[in-house]
Order: sequence, then structure tokens, then C-alpha cells
Amino acid sequence: MKLSLVKGFNDYIGENALKRAEIRKILVDTFERYGFSPVETPVVEYEEFVRGGNSQSQDEAISDIFTLKDKGNRKLALRYEFTFQLKRLMQNKKLPFKRYQIGEVFRDEPVGANRFRQFVQADVDVVGSSIKDEAEILNLASDVLKKLGIDFIVEINNRKLLDEIMKSEGISQRDKNKVIRELDKLGKIPEQDIRESLKKFKAEKIMDAFKKPEKFFEKYESYSEVKKLLNYLKNYGLNKEIKFVPSLARGLGYYNGNIFEIKTKKISETITAGGSYEFNNVQCTGISFGLERLNVLAKVKKNLNSILIVSLDEDKQAIKIANQLRDLNNQVSVFYGKPSKALEYANSYDYNQVIFIGAKEVKQKKVKVKDMKTGKEKMITLQNISKRNVIFQRK
Repeated sequence: MKLSLVKGFNDYIGENALKRAEIRKILVDTFERYGFSPVETPVVEYEEFVRGGNSQSQDEAISDIFTLKDKGNRKLALRYEFTFQLKRLMQNKKLPFKRYQIGEVFRDEPVGANRFRQFVQADVDVVGSSIKDEAEILNLASDVLKKLGIDFIVEINNRKLLDEIMKSEGISQRDKNKVIRELDKLGKIPEQDIRESLKKFKAEKIMDAFKKPEKFFEKYESYSEVKKLLNYLKNYGLNKEIKFVPSLARGLGYYNGNIFEIKTKKISETITAGGSYEFNNVQCTGISFGLERLNVLAKVKKNLNSILIVSLDEDKQAIKIANQLRDLNNQVSVFYGKPSKALEYANSYDYNQVIFIGAKEVKQKKVKVKDMKTGKEKMITLQNISKRNVIFQRK
């Protein structure tokens, strides 16, 4: 029996898993502070629903879905994102409907340094949205990234504007989606390679149009939506972080308005992205975070003090102390065994402190606390064990 992982799938344990959990907490806290409510949806859906109105030639993500069949020979698929499931969730909801979701999604695509076949996505969407909601969602994203200590730049464009530019450059409606797929590779492969690919659609000159100053694009009707979004973002103080990028495409075909990608100099891949779209004749907008990429970039640590209590045949007192410390929001485990084994265990799982409790300690009404980072030790009275100053504070 093979124990090795399937390519593109990962285990997360120890400090890495704790860091991911801390990032999730920050995401949930921020999402809920902005008035978004949680939802949960199935991992498995009917293949027809997952594909929606998209064909494989239109959206690369759709062509990368994992398909399967159940015992009834029904065609099923794993969800590749959360957005399409909103078509079901939004029914009969009072608008605006604001939801967030965090969970696993799956894509059967080539694996890269920061690209996996199973990954955790964290989405917020507003069903029944306006450009004001787009601005607030970008401010939410800014809040998340600042809390995670990630430097970023927000790139903004508009799909209708992109359509106008392509039309003015003589790109046919038949080739439009193919050209968008090529443009979506900008920043991922050399620009010259994209120019070569665009030649077969006679669309290579569009690359020159994209190099024009921003004022050039004011002649297009749809630029007004970009300008309106930029003005609303000023209300949030988001000026330096924002950049208009007329070549920004976003691969998914359902986008119909402003679109955005958030990037950093630390990795080549996009950190988070989203945009506006229409489902069931209702305008919506949203943004999606990838936990794996946030995990690479985030500067966060678990906030809990981790404490190992070593019971030297004083289980009742050890359990009492453990409960007192847990009430103070510490992470606590009780170890029943020899002190030497306990310290080895504490080092293995990176506990901050170890507390020893035996007959001697109970008699003296004191316990010995050892800081595993510095090796320092001090005696604390049982009376003071429930006070925060019992714990060596981690810097």
C-alpha cells in the first residue's frame, strides 16, 4: 500500500497547520466584521451544474475540473470554485446577500511551486451589488493583507472596457475569448511569447494599445466604471496601492464589469483576485483568497501560549491547573510520564513552557515552570497559577 501523496495534494501538520489556522481566523474575523455571513456547500455537484454555461474552449478552469460517477452512473464533478454555487444559494434571498465561504476546491491542472490540485479558497461575494460594493471588497482585501503583513498592489480593469479595446483593434467576436485567454498569461510568461500567440488572431497590435497612458482610455465608454471605482476607493484611503492595468483579463468568462488582481513582489502568482459578474439577471461582485499563497507570504504566529503540564503521579492537581490555564486562553496538554520524556515531547511539538507538578510541589503549594525557549525556570505558587503572569510571555 502506497503512503505517498498524490501529486498536487498536501498534508499540513505542526507549525504549518497552526499558521494556516491563524490565517483562517483572521479571514473569518475580517469577513464577519464587514457583514458577510458564512455558508457551506457540497464538494460534489452534478457535472452539468459545475460546467454551467461554460464550454471547455472558453474557460480553462472549467476544462480542469475533476469528474467522477456515482453507483447510479450519474455524471458528477468536484467543485473547482465557490462562485457558481451562488446560483443556487442566491434564490429567494433579500438583496444584497453577502456571504463568505472557506473550504477546499479542486482542479486537475499542472502543478507548480504555488499551484496545487487541491487548495483552500476563501471567498466573499455580494449578490445585488454596485461599484460601491466593489470598493468595500477591495478595502476588505486590503485589511486582510495588512493584518497578515503582506505588501501588495491592486491591479484594476474592466471586462467591458477590454471588449471595447479589442473591438477597436479589429479583433473578431469569434476570437475574443481566445485572445482573453492569451492576455490572462501576462506576467506569467514572457510578453514576446504572448505577442507571438496573438498573431494567429491578428491581434498582436493590442499589446501596443495597452502601453498607452491612462488618459488614452478615457475615450472608451466603459472606462467610466473604472474611474468611478477609483474615486470610491479614495474614500478608503486606497490610493498608492491601486493601479489601472488595461491588459488585465481574468480568465473566467462570466465577468462583466470591473475586475481586479492583487499582487506582490514576493511571488510571481496573483495573491487574490475577483471581479463583477451577473447571475440570474442580478449583478454580483466578489473576491477570492488562496490560503496556500497567503501561507507562503503571511507573517503571523499563533497567539496562544502552548503549555505542557507534566503530572508526576498528581493527576487530579495537574488536570485542575490545566483547566485554569485553558480558561485564560492558553493551549494546554497534560503529559503523564517521566520528566525527561516530557521535555523531549515538549521540544518535539514546540511547547513554549512546561509545568511540573508532583507530590513535592503539591506539599509546597508551588509548581516549577520551565521556559522551553530560554531554559529559564521559576517557582509559582498554586494560588497564583490562574494569573496571566504565571506564563513566560513570548516575544
